[in-house]
Amino acid sequence: MKHYSERITIDPQIRFGRPTIKGMRISVYDILGWFASGMTQQEILEDYPELSGEDIQAALFYAADREHKIIIAA
Repeated sequence: MKHYSERITIDPQIRFGRPTIKGMRISVYDILGWFASGMTQQEILEDYPELSGEDIQAALFYAADREHKIIIAA
């Protein structure tokens, strides 16, 4: 997959600046929440046909990259 920045965008005017799938109002948080609630990728794609598997993968890459960059100050 190309870099997630090609699919993930942050705009203060959309969803209060949460990272979203480009051109949509579906946020990375939404996608993570659906997985956390037990939905499979196939179920998400069926419920939200405007999403692609690449969109979901980009959201997961974004979340993993953000988690990797968190620094805990002691």
